[in-house]
Amino acid sequence: MGFATDAIHAGQEPDPTTGAIVTPIYQTSTYVQQGLGRHRGFEYARTQNPTRSAVEANIAALEKGIGALAFSSGMAAISAVVTFMKQGERVVVTEDLYGGTYRLFERVLTQFGIRFSYVDSSRLDVVEKAMGEDVKLVFLETPTNPVLRLTDVKAVSDLAHRFKARVVVDNTFMSPFFQRPLELGADLVLHSATKYLNGHSDSIGGVVVAARKEDAEHLAFVQNTVGAILSPFDSWLLLRGTKTLALRMERHNTNAIALAAFLSKHPKVQKVYYPGLPEHPGHELAKQQMSGFGGMLSFETGSLEAAQRVLEGARVFSLAESLGGVESLISHPATMTHASIPVEDR
Repeated sequence: MGFATDAIHAGQEPDPTTGAIVTPIYQTSTYVQQGLGRHRGFEYARTQNPTRSAVEANIAALEKGIGALAFSSGMAAISAVVTFMKQGERVVVTEDLYGGTYRLFERVLTQFGIRFSYVDSSRLDVVEKAMGEDVKLVFLETPTNPVLRLTDVKAVSDLAHRFKARVVVDNTFMSPFFQRPLELGADLVLHSATKYLNGHSDSIGGVVVAARKEDAEHLAFVQNTVGAILSPFDSWLLLRGTKTLALRMERHNTNAIALAAFLSKHPKVQKVYYPGLPEHPGHELAKQQMSGFGGMLSFETGSLEAAQRVLEGARVFSLAESLGGVESLISHPATMTHASIPVEDR
């Protein structure tokens, strides 16, 4: 089936008990068993929940993966991915990335002996220089948050696999509607499901999709063991969100293209970062590995004072962290989403 049809139907059969066309919210902590060692496929809600299983099957189908695991937040999803690492091993990371990811890597995981090398992943030669036998994971954001650099997922995946390293792509900015990293050679793809997948600014969640069965099984073990699961209600909200994903992403894309074109001609805007603009350095790559340019853009005003006037003067755009909802949001990364990154690194 096509993407929009899969978004509505994949993983969502009518309820076998009542015929309800919408997957019910199975708000239960445990399941009665038929006898010792005999159950209906569900034992305990941390391990399995029918609503969560439905949304996992849905997003796995959209990303063309073998399986998906839903977590309580995007950061919980990233934390699960890093469990593929062992003490002394190294991760090569896109240097321009979400501040919360940087905070997890540098202030939490380094304490456990995992090392991180930050590189401009838009340059394959730089990535290759950072590789080594100790690199077991390559963590990419493309487009990056917040200046929307692009990485050639296929080229980096081919390179990483020569070193027997897994490649994970944070696909939050594009959603599977515009970009499917697993089809480009990545091993894992993750989302802050809070953003475009949910699309209504009313739920927090994260998802990891695996290309291989053994990786999906490892993530399921971690999900059950750690317990950072997506709740039944949030799973239901996410299922509601993905039903309209195709339509929403088309409109996000149309609006962002128009806004980027307007800002690029504005006399008080110094620079616009948006892969849909022909002058963007990743424009040709965007046309190759993405089917659209997305709804995120960044621009420079020249000073904090000028930025503050824009931020506080906006009327339709609300000053808030996050993205991907039906509302339009505007933020200042250096003091908001990326404040945890040291100034010298920013």
